[in-house]
Amino acid sequence: MQHVHSQHRHHGRAAHGGDDGHARGQRGGADAPSFAPSLNRTAFLATLHCLSGCAVGEILGMVIGTALSWPNGATVAVSVALAFLFGYAFTMAPLLKAGIPPRAAASIALPSDTASIALMEFVDNAAMLAWPGAMEAGLDTVAFWIALAASLLFAGLAAFPLNRVLIARGKGHAIVHARHGHSH
Repeated sequence: MQHVHSQHRHHGRAAHGGDDGHARGQRGGADAPSFAPSLNRTAFLATLHCLSGCAVGEILGMVIGTALSWPNGATVAVSVALAFLFGYAFTMAPLLKAGIPPRAAASIALPSDTASIALMEFVDNAAMLAWPGAMEAGLDTVAFWIALAASLLFAGLAAFPLNRVLIARGKGHAIVHARHGHSH
């Protein structure tokens, strides 16, 4: 319905001699119709975005801890720290690119991602610790990589409903999208 109303307003301005949007192209023009993505799609993409940053940190932490034969607690601790670091970095990068100062970008990224990253890290690490032999498996084993991939999948599945609720309430990644005009 919104598309029809936007299209109608667009044609109304063009009929009165206004800019028809074609000179600039339909994307990004003031008169271009806006297509709001569905809540599920936005939540899925926000979860995927957050999971990407978490996965980089989690994988790096698991690789470091496993390669150095650290105890499970130390490996999990470094994995969680790196997951938060990369998760926040993945959110802040487009904000910084959009010209938002670092302090302001951090004040947007931290509250928007903390709940999602925390839930993902809890689920991911619980799955790795519960998976028989996963933490003891070497980096050169299929068992390690299957357990890690499965744990990240579980983490994403757990975070999706949380991100959906946060976005529906105008929180979480909804704030990020509003601040840098990011749309999926």
